[in-house]
Amino acid sequence: MSSQNSRSIKSLLLRHEVLLVLVLVLEIFYFLNNARNFGTPDNLSNIVRHSAEIGLLALAMMPVILTGGIDLSVGSLLGLCAVLFGVMTHDWHWATLPAAFVTILLGGLAGAFNATLITALRLPPLIVTLGTYSLFRGLAEAITQGTKTYRSFDPGFLGLGEFRFLGLPLQGWVLGFAALFFGILVHLTVFGRSFRAIGYSPEGTRYAGIPVLRRTAMPYILAGLTAAVAALLFTARLQQARADAGTGYELAAITAVVLGGTSIFGGSGTVYGTLTGIAAIAILSNGISRVPAVLKAGIGGELASLLTGALLLLALAAPALVRLLQSARKQPTT
Repeated sequence: MSSQNSRSIKSLLLRHEVLLVLVLVLEIFYFLNNARNFGTPDNLSNIVRHSAEIGLLALAMMPVILTGGIDLSVGSLLGLCAVLFGVMTHDWHWATLPAAFVTILLGGLAGAFNATLITALRLPPLIVTLGTYSLFRGLAEAITQGTKTYRSFDPGFLGLGEFRFLGLPLQGWVLGFAALFFGILVHLTVFGRSFRAIGYSPEGTRYAGIPVLRRTAMPYILAGLTAAVAALLFTARLQQARADAGTGYELAAITAVVLGGTSIFGGSGTVYGTLTGIAAIAILSNGISRVPAVLKAGIGGELASLLTGALLLLALAAPALVRLLQSARKQPTT
């Protein structure tokens, strides 16, 4: 084998996505051998069902981060949209379909509100979405007075939470469609590829004739629409709508995106990397809670959070460590 081929193979193996896939394979292998009923069809369906909402938010978060931005409000918006759907179907006695349509529309308007503050007023995305994070959650708490929970939805709507097609839960099909949509948008369209250019160099992108502000606004609107869809899935799965729905989901979504190799500074990232990050987190959270020793101690959630954080830090540190090793090898020895 030539040295050039050897370097090419080594470079491929050091790619972030390839390393993450190897981690994912090791997770699956370990839990198949050590976690109770991990590989059963019912449990695999549960992994898909329970990770769909965070997966949707992660896919929508990825274009936002590509532009160099961040959206901390998507989890709170999910809760607000769930509550608004409950208000329309219970308090206003709307039919399910128009209520769902208006819920998605309101999610898009909330995303447009974020986008307007960021692009028109030139405010930092971190500060804007930190503010709307509290605003959306506060509105949900005010509407429900902090205690009201909406239940007894239409049986047809609740059936969506359990519906399967070709053996795959509905949530899996929705997540797959979203992955296809964002994959085509980000990787195959000129419009979506400009997100990377904006994240890499906003000024250079502007000089190239690309409307930076309009392109920057679109990912926030898409994030709002996606959060509303996630709210409907959440409500159908849990058969209730409450103000604390989606708490912490924004951090889980950001973790999945960054774990998947998207630079938190913008400019680089892939949809398939994000999907791998989603899968790694979902399998880790589900599998660790099924290990007998962990199950007996009752620390599955805490241990999953600890290991997810460690995995994220390792993923962030790995490229820097590789660069340090490569530079150390290139330095001449005395």
